[in-house]
Order: sequence, then structure tokens, then C-alpha cells
Amino acid sequence: MTKAKNFALTNSLPHQSFSELLKKLDRVKDEQDWDYEGPTKGIKIQPDENSDPLWLEFDKNNYIQEYCKTQFAGIDTHLQIISLLKEIQPHFVYLQVTDEGEYWDTQDKALLQECLDNYFDAAEKAKAENSKLNGPYRLQDGRIIDLMEDD
Repeated sequence: MTKAKNFALTNSLPHQSFSELLKKLDRVKDEQDWDYEGPTKGIKIQPDENSDPLWLEFDKNNYIQEYCKTQFAGIDTHLQIISLLKEIQPHFVYLQVTDEGEYWDTQDKALLQECLDNYFDAAEKAKAENSKLNGPYRLQDGRIIDLMEDD
């Protein structure tokens, strides 16, 4: 967590370390619900006002399963998060990153931009097909919902 904290400080990003004695984490493993209940610790970093917070929340076995939406913050924020993950990768026995922008695997900014453009095109198409869809929406915990139906 030291590298993540230093990353936040170096980039002047709001952050907060935390530790909880009892927390429930909703998880999925092998496409099955696999929830955790117990102590957690970690750091929450806000990479951009238009992104999800980046939660690095570890359970008692130092297992982590998180996500961070960056499409509304832009490429620079996405690259910044990938940079942090690459920096902390050696501290994991195994770190699997699923990057919908494909930058983690390709380091291709043009492909990342194409993925972002495709996302926004698909969102606009979905809104055009369903007039009740709108978004994005920010939840109280800081997470972003891309699209949802208005009441």
C-alpha cells in the first residue's frame, strides 16, 4: 500500500487509507458468487472527479478483487491507473487485470481511444433505442453507473 499511497501523493490525488474489522465484499470467482466477510484494509484513491474511486481493498489473505471505471475521465486517467497497477504488480503472486480498453495487454493508445469511442457510440445508440435510459449516474459510494432507466 505504500506504493499506492506514494502514487496518490506524487499525483496530488485525494486518497484515504482504511482498515475495517468486519466487512462484506461481493466477489465472483469462476463465474460463481464468492463473497467474503471479515477484516479488510487498503487505500481508496480518487484518480479523477469523473472516474470511479480506485479501491485497493485486501482481505485477510491479501486477496483483492476490484474495478475502476475511467471512460468518463479520459485516456490520461486510464493510463495513470495502468501505470500504478504495473508498478505494484511485482508485489502480487498473481495479478490479473481485465482492461476493457485493452491497454494493459497492448500498450496501444490508439486502440484504447478506439475502445472508448466504441463505448460512447454504443451508449448513445442504447439511449436512442430506449428513451428511458440516461446516465452516467454517481452513487453515494463514488461508483459510476453508465446507464439506467429513469423513473
